[in-house]
Amino acid sequence: QVQLVESGGGLVQAGGSLRLSCAASGTRLSIRAVAWYRQAPGKQRELVARITAGSTNYADSVKGRFTISRDNAKNMVYLQMVGLKPEDTAVYYCNCIIMTNNYWGQGTQVTVSS
Repeated sequence: QVQLVESGGGLVQAGGSLRLSCAASGTRLSIRAVAWYRQAPGKQRELVARITAGSTNYADSVKGRFTISRDNAKNMVYLQMVGLKPEDTAVYYCNCIIMTNNYWGQGTQVTVSS
């Protein structure tokens, strides 16, 4: 059974940094497209960043500030966030699609104070 577990969220001041981690069991993230999404209160869940075997892509709102990466040996995917803004406040979710199954972690809260 595939499980994704996020960690690393917290409260940070505007301009600060956080690194989110997504740990997987039941699958090798190195062969998957893995994405980070976020959902702010009252808003739809939105794609933040995705990493595939050969590329990464980002939402326009985070380009130049967020970096998605993976550590294949540890079976982890990370989201390094710098220059955080209050509008980045949201629950951040790790996502992986395997065949027709869409897997989500439980989410980690990121709160950026002004």
